Amino acid sequence: MMPNIKSAVKRVKTNEKKRVLNASHKSALRTAVKQFEVAVEGTDLAVAESTFRFATKKLDKAVTKGIIHKNAAARKKSRLAKRLLAVSAQN
Repeated sequence: MMPNIKSAVKRVKTNEKKRVLNASHKSALRTAVKQFEVAVEGTDLAVAESTFRFATKKLDKAVTKGIIHKNAAARKKSRLAKRLLAVSAQN
């Protein structure tokens, strides 16, 4: 059902655009984190470090765009760093 008021119609359009963009950013974030997890499983330290940097960059960007909460990003970065440290300790 579409709204009758002009400003409400505009709001529906902008909300849909924002929803699609947010979904895209969130998907890219999840992909970056998964790439890091695959790199950690492979135990290649150089690749793991570069994917870790990329994943943390995506997490920070998601916070600035308001896609995830800053504490959620901090928690995820902490867990990723912990896994990276465990891999570097093995090598």
